[in-house]
Amino acid sequence: MECRRAQKERTKRVVASGVTTAQPVAFASNGLEGRYATALYDLAAEQRQLDAVLDEGAALARLIDESAPLRTVLEDRRLDILVSRKAVLAVLEAQGFGQTLRNFVGVVADNRRLPVLRRILAALDALAVSRRGEVVAEVASAYPLTPEQRAQVQARLAEAGYSRINIRERVDSSLLGGLVVRVGAKLYDASLKTRLFRLHYAMKGAA
Repeated sequence: MECRRAQKERTKRVVASGVTTAQPVAFASNGLEGRYATALYDLAAEQRQLDAVLDEGAALARLIDESAPLRTVLEDRRLDILVSRKAVLAVLEAQGFGQTLRNFVGVVADNRRLPVLRRILAALDALAVSRRGEVVAEVASAYPLTPEQRAQVQARLAEAGYSRINIRERVDSSLLGGLVVRVGAKLYDASLKTRLFRLHYAMKGAA
């Protein structure tokens, strides 16, 4: 497995040496998730709670991603809606989420939309980024980024013309080493996994 020093070196080169593919990520205000997200965003702004609600939305999204039992409650359509609603709201209250977000999730439950709650939260995040005029860079790495690596990524993206960048990080051990950075429709792949894949086919072609 690649050492972290080598990973740091690839961090410096990731933007310049990446491979680009088409995979757009955008906020769609006319879809179901977009309509719910817009309603929550506007309500939070009206109540002067926008920053708090956006932070809680991101926290709830992480909670859903990390909790298999919670995902089961949200996604199992066989459960009685009142049971699902009560269970989800109990979790939110126990985790200290505010009244605005809890009321919103209650409405989502009443409308039998709990299975798409995670996508609504993703749409809320995309809406906030869009209205702030920011660009999201999704960075996947085999190990958590160090502060130095994070600063290097930000610097390289700035050099590439992304002045207002919002970095979202996730760890993917299958990459083995290196980084994968997605900015809108562009994908910069400098992971060890991809390099080994290319080497494999290059060697097959030379055989």
